[in-house]
Amino acid sequence: AGPAGACAALQLARSGRSVLLVERGPFPGSKNMYGGVIYGRVLDTVLPRWWEEAPIQRWVTRRATMALTPTQALTVDFRTETWGKPPYNGATAYRPDFDRWLAGKAVEAGATLVCSTTVTALLREGGRVVGVCTDRPDGDVTARMVIACDGVNSFLAKEAGLYPTVDAENFTLGVKETLALPKEVIDDRFGVRGNEGADFEILGGTSGVPGGGFLYTNLDTIAVGVVLKLPALAKQGKRPEQIIADLKAHPAIAPFVEGGEVKEYSAHVIPEGGWDAMPRLSAPGLLVAGDAACFCLAAGIWLEGVNMAMGSGLAAGRTTDRWLADGTIALDHVYRHELGYVVKNHRKLRQAPHLVLSERVQEHYPQLVASIVERVFQVDDPVPKPGLRRIILQESRRAGLKVWHLVRDGWTSLRTFG
Repeated sequence: AGPAGACAALQLARSGRSVLLVERGPFPGSKNMYGGVIYGRVLDTVLPRWWEEAPIQRWVTRRATMALTPTQALTVDFRTETWGKPPYNGATAYRPDFDRWLAGKAVEAGATLVCSTTVTALLREGGRVVGVCTDRPDGDVTARMVIACDGVNSFLAKEAGLYPTVDAENFTLGVKETLALPKEVIDDRFGVRGNEGADFEILGGTSGVPGGGFLYTNLDTIAVGVVLKLPALAKQGKRPEQIIADLKAHPAIAPFVEGGEVKEYSAHVIPEGGWDAMPRLSAPGLLVAGDAACFCLAAGIWLEGVNMAMGSGLAAGRTTDRWLADGTIALDHVYRHELGYVVKNHRKLRQAPHLVLSERVQEHYPQLVASIVERVFQVDDPVPKPGLRRIILQESRRAGLKVWHLVRDGWTSLRTFG
């Protein structure tokens, strides 16, 4: 009953289908950690004016990208009033609140929600999935279609043979602290007012482990954390909480978090491999959606998960409804068509995860851009000012980069993001 499962159930219930939504936690969202931004545009057609009742903390009107070195910080900071007005763009929210609200919409439409229940296996007949086994006594449930929305490392997709191999290189560990601060303090520090919010995405500041950091504002808390590539995290000696502590102590971050009281510490594995890490999306009687299908979009510029999950859940619901009406349709083909922007974005940005998590982008480029900017604004009178080309070449050499590195990565970026 996360965003993918709730949206699939909502779509099918509204079509008059009998839907069972199974949640292993005591309520939807109870087991979720989240430090990010929810983009709700995909809900416009199914829940018009959803923003009037969704449990949102703040609407993001300030979006900043920071590049950190141990002693420097370069920030690209964007603000707009447009994002603070309907229909809005993105919002911070507590996932337990948001997931419970969204699952409640599925229940209102006619879905049956069963909590504190774990799906343990698939039921099969003649090579076809015909339901699920649960941990309840006599808990087998038959169904004409099962939609697996059981999150990253999906046991159901694996049992169905949809994951031939799982490579740790395609996964990161997200670790987050929620810090309590008075609303007026958050407003002053982040330069926001009312229900306006800020979203800071950070490159660097992860103690040499490929990944990134984040800093988001809720109403009276802030979320600060890191996303760390699993194999690299395992190879070095620091624990994730120490990496967060180092990030919080950075001169560019410390003024934002000073005095915050830790209210929550949580961690979650994130599928960031994109297109190349996706499993097969269907089997007879089974569809896979959300993080279970590796639909999290981690492309540097765009970091999106919940909207991808909701979009894939709605697509799975539409596909199932069509299949229940006409069992002769090509299930996988129809599902990929219904997924629309979800698969198109991943296909277009196929190279982005590999580029963003590469050593040069993680280690060398933050140092390069910060040092170039420092040199440009540094006044060394009476020495004549060097030209920009000379500064770039000198700082590239100091950062361990060759010109062909810049050209190749620039061309890859242009092909990926252009």
